[in-house]
Amino acid sequence: MEHTEIGVVHTSITRAAPGAVAALSRFGVATIHEAMGRVGLTRPYLRPVYPGARLCGTAVTVLLQPGDNWMLHVAAEQVREGDVVVAACTTESEDGFFGELLATSLRARGCRGLVIDGGVRDAADLAAMEFPVFARAINARGTVKATLGSVNVPVVCANALVRPGDVVVADGDGVVVVPRERAAEVAEAAAGREAAEAGKRERFRAGELGLDVYGMRGPLAALGLRYED
Repeated sequence: MEHTEIGVVHTSITRAAPGAVAALSRFGVATIHEAMGRVGLTRPYLRPVYPGARLCGTAVTVLLQPGDNWMLHVAAEQVREGDVVVAACTTESEDGFFGELLATSLRARGCRGLVIDGGVRDAADLAAMEFPVFARAINARGTVKATLGSVNVPVVCANALVRPGDVVVADGDGVVVVPRERAAEVAEAAAGREAAEAGKRERFRAGELGLDVYGMRGPLAALGLRYED
């Protein structure tokens, strides 16, 4: 997908249903990714700015120009309670697009955090205020405000397509994007997966091996695996 829409702010977006977002917030990124059919992950270079950071919310998307954070300020006006700002860039850039002041502004609007395929700074302040940020880099280099991007257009953030209103979940395992129309279905599938894993966990605690829990012995033998004393 190419970014084609520049200089536009869409003020009306369709967000995933709040109940489905709340249901998804109970699950980790790995569980959601598996439940959705192993799709939706961003590239793993997006990492939490501080340990334990976690977020779940509906996406307000931002398309940035390299070294220019103007559109993050524009996006702040579009944020509603429960949103997550997801920022992509027209080309690779690790400049410090975001810091404590913007985090303060976004939090006042009800923002649940930021996912950005770029750099951020004020890492210690972001940790102290417990504002979840998942970023490409931590970088003190500042940015300018000179070139238009867009807000609430589909973006590709670290190889994942994100549309306004999609659900974004992030934790120590990474970032996953759930299409807004699939949010309830994926939450239900994640719950089923967790229930199944609970049963397997008890079997592992009792000393059973994955070889037996997952029925691996037959397929391994069929491929010629031999045990020699």
